[in-house]
Amino acid sequence: MSREFLGSFRPDHRTPEERVPQILARGRIIVGVDQSQYLLSFRDPSTGELRGFEVELAKEIAQDIFGDPNRVEFRFVDSTDRIRALESGQVDIVVQSMTITRTRQDQVAFSTPYFTAQTRILTLVHAEVHSSKDLAGKTVCVTDQSTGLDTARREAPESRILKVRNWSDCLVALQQNQAVAVISDDAILSGIAAQDPYTRILDEVLREETYGVAVAKPGTRHDTLGLIRQVNFTIERIQRDNTWWKMYRQWLEPYQTTPGPPPTNYREE
Repeated sequence: MSREFLGSFRPDHRTPEERVPQILARGRIIVGVDQSQYLLSFRDPSTGELRGFEVELAKEIAQDIFGDPNRVEFRFVDSTDRIRALESGQVDIVVQSMTITRTRQDQVAFSTPYFTAQTRILTLVHAEVHSSKDLAGKTVCVTDQSTGLDTARREAPESRILKVRNWSDCLVALQQNQAVAVISDDAILSGIAAQDPYTRILDEVLREETYGVAVAKPGTRHDTLGLIRQVNFTIERIQRDNTWWKMYRQWLEPYQTTPGPPPTNYREE
């Protein structure tokens, strides 16, 4: 039997000066992101700027701390190095389509969920793949240490698995016929499909997941409890004032559907 998810820490009535004094004194929040997840967090080739749904979320967090959405230092963090980057203090938070799992909660703390995603399959339009059952004997691309890897092993156990470092590598693998499908969350797959009109996302839903902002676990080594509450303050605020929907419509609505912002999930204190 799987262990139940832990709730996050509810926002309190303190000010940012009281919750995150060290970040305020520094003058910026350091955020670990991807730079190759189109629509979520990617570098615009025409301007060199980071853009996407998760980039906007990071800026909203900065807005609530500093009154300025541009007080963010973005640092590229590989999906295999996210937890180490938090533990070492290289970044304050990670906003990188990081699925909340009970196993990960033993390693890092999470905010309340900010996005609900469905794990699905992306393949080429001409490929003879219509469901996970058609993947037997074929090569499926996933990123290493992702929940997509776990899903591929469970839902397509007879497939060959190609593990790469980031999702843009999976698009290249498809285009070069090194893989016939990609298994990931629809938010990530939407970004791949938007870059290649010869791909399609199957209707089959393999699992549902929620993303959270990752923070080093509070304790003797990391004084992060106030930061977690501050992030949750922003997540609640963007849901309440419809900023969440504005971000979703700008970046993801043309490519997928959503039930809306996920419900908050807090622990009893």
